[in-house]
Amino acid sequence: MQIFAVLLSAALMWASFPPLDWGFLIFVAPAPLLWAMRRVTTVREAGWLGFLFGFAFWGSMLWWIRILGFVAWFPLAVVMALYTTAWALGMYLGRNFSMWRWWILAIGSWSLMEFIRARIPFGGFPWGAVGYPIGTLSWPRGSAQWIGASGWGVIVIGLSASLVVMFGRVNDRRPLELSLAVIVTFTFLGAIFSPDAAGQPVRVAVVQGNSPCPRIHCDNEKQLIFNRHLNLTAEIPDGAADLVVWGEDSFGGAVNPTFNGEVRRAMGGEAARIGAYLLAGGTRPGVPGTFDNYNVLFDPSGEVIGEYVKQHPVPFGEFVPFRRVLEFVPQLDQVPNDMRRGSGPVVFPIEIDGTRGVFGSVISFEGAFARHVRGAVKSGAQLIVVATNEGSFGVSPASDQLIGMVRMSAVSLGVDIVHVAVTGKSTIIRADGSIGKKTELFTQDLLTGVVNLQDSPRTIYAVLGDWVQVLAILAALGVAAAALAGPTREFRIRPGVRR
Repeated sequence: MQIFAVLLSAALMWASFPPLDWGFLIFVAPAPLLWAMRRVTTVREAGWLGFLFGFAFWGSMLWWIRILGFVAWFPLAVVMALYTTAWALGMYLGRNFSMWRWWILAIGSWSLMEFIRARIPFGGFPWGAVGYPIGTLSWPRGSAQWIGASGWGVIVIGLSASLVVMFGRVNDRRPLELSLAVIVTFTFLGAIFSPDAAGQPVRVAVVQGNSPCPRIHCDNEKQLIFNRHLNLTAEIPDGAADLVVWGEDSFGGAVNPTFNGEVRRAMGGEAARIGAYLLAGGTRPGVPGTFDNYNVLFDPSGEVIGEYVKQHPVPFGEFVPFRRVLEFVPQLDQVPNDMRRGSGPVVFPIEIDGTRGVFGSVISFEGAFARHVRGAVKSGAQLIVVATNEGSFGVSPASDQLIGMVRMSAVSLGVDIVHVAVTGKSTIIRADGSIGKKTELFTQDLLTGVVNLQDSPRTIYAVLGDWVQVLAILAALGVAAAALAGPTREFRIRPGVRR
């Protein structure tokens, strides 16, 4: 029975994210798993069920990574499953806690697992955090400006754990009443006080040039991708945009504006013709064995006025940890150089109709991490550009999953975000989480729209970060410490009767 419950929980969690994106399911998705954890009788059973859930959920959610090979998908699914294994072992230690203590432990231990998973190892991997599906629900997501996606994750686990308590042997409805009261309150507050950047309008042109040979890496690919972006940009009428954006890897190798004067003049010439700022992402060679992944900004006169170097490389995609130890893995030959890390967030000046402001950018993988987007906002950014590629993952939900995470960062921080990809999907996300028109995967497209610089006050989440998640973790640690310090009231169960 417990195995069925764990697999049901994994299936409901999977359905809460793209490709199905049935975000409303997230409120009950963890409940079968928690029900099973309440009934485990041995440490081996707890660990096995925790691993089974993790492998089933992340293995299916991240199935698109298989396009890079089994060697990419399987280890990642296993590592993700180890997190839920550790969480399940912690829940096993609290199996005899009183009702309130168990409820608090369930919430805080899951929060701790997600907090660590978003940071360790190699900077973390936040895919599948339970707060992200809230972005599909217009009223609840508005309250992310106070608590962030991580805060909604605390609430989601609180509701699921309260359902277990309500329909378990104890049959106590107080946690459920408390959880529902919190959800209703934040839902209505999010609907009434929906975030709005509210500042100077900025006309944006999103250029998605696509690649003529995604994943195949044909001859002269970087030049061809650059030409496609340049040709699409040439279709923008003079004076029709204030900001033009190209995605990650829209140029690269020797075809870059840092070392190649012809490329720089061509890009600067388009910026000057349109009278717009032009932000474009690409790569350039560094010292032997390294490269930079960076965004470069041209001003309306056609001059380069700044650049942002990506801080958070993709493990085994942009750098190889323990390269010498892992030399026996032939697929790692596809990553011959390691990316040099940028030193921190960068903001760029922008002036529209006499109004001055600043905007920031993050690159691809970084967009999945609320802390990187928040870092740019804390540095003064009033608008964010997420530049990505997505060409490595074929026709899959990878792009939609990233957009879902970026969406919650937009609401949490109260800023409009321009999400631009080379191979799709590209879109504009408003501060309230609404998403405009999306381009399709592997198409050439020119998307235009209007965003606003943030003129509204900084959100509570922008100032305090994951404060709700941290409080939940501290509460669980306090409960665990109290249990270790002295005797706790246990449920008395007749022999042969499970919780």
